[in-house]
Amino acid sequence: MAVDDSIRILLIDDHSLFREAIARLLAGQPDFHIVGECSTVDEGIGILKSAPVDIVLLDINLGLQQGGAFPKLARDEGFTGKILVVTAGVSKLEAARLLQRGCSRIILKQDRPELLIEAIRESVAGAGEHDDAAVKVDLQRLSSGPPIPNPLTSRERQVLRGVFGGLANKEIAFNLAISEPLVKSVIQQLFTKAGVRTRTQLVRIAAERYWKELEEE
Repeated sequence: MAVDDSIRILLIDDHSLFREAIARLLAGQPDFHIVGECSTVDEGIGILKSAPVDIVLLDINLGLQQGGAFPKLARDEGFTGKILVVTAGVSKLEAARLLQRGCSRIILKQDRPELLIEAIRESVAGAGEHDDAAVKVDLQRLSSGPPIPNPLTSRERQVLRGVFGGLANKEIAFNLAISEPLVKSVIQQLFTKAGVRTRTQLVRIAAERYWKELEEE
């Protein structure tokens, strides 16, 4: 599909590991094109001024800055596309406010990747927008905050970095000078801790829950 026919996406999230993981996931879709990635509201507004964007994936918790200010600022700049909130957790009150401000959907970072992909396509197509039933479903799925993660062991961090790098188990084993069965065992431990069943889900959830641990070393 030509870029002109693709859904043009802007990612705003201050967790670089999560943002990069989402960018890789979405880049694999033939009808998606990543216009830009950034970590602040100001950077996001700057990108909107310089390139056409169909949908913004917005985290509302951007370090010291709150992403909730973005919808109004974007509209003030003439942005007419869709805004989809992708967050680890948000109160139902804040969720209702975001939807009232014009955000199309709210997706949790713990959700399966297919839900995010479907939500992007549906939001751009206008399906379900301002649908009371869809909003009710979104609100019922929300938690009051992100889950408290179980700490990773040193070995789990090493293997997880390899998974983030897109390496196969054999390559991770070679780089760490350990056996491939051990790598498989550690990945299963990571699946259990993150509450996921696939490597793609692991990357998304671990990038959100464990990014500080992974970036410290």
